[in-house]
Amino acid sequence: MPIDGVAIDEILVFGKDTCPYTQAALEAYEATNKVTYVNVKRDPVGLARMLEFSNGQRRVPVIVKGGHVTIGYGGT
Repeated sequence: MPIDGVAIDEILVFGKDTCPYTQAALEAYEATNKVTYVNVKRDPVGLARMLEFSNGQRRVPVIVKGGHVTIGYGGT
């Protein structure tokens, strides 16, 4: 079931360009799926949306995939 307007097959990655974990997540997911990247340093609306998904946690990346939210990245 979709959460907060995110399709079940959509992958959102909220992060920062300078974060190595964000970059690793983007590389991994872009290789196999369509990914929408939201740079939370440049997009205040995206930051607010990330904080909703992460229950206020300011850690990146926040990955929304298949109806689940993951905070941080340690590999796929």
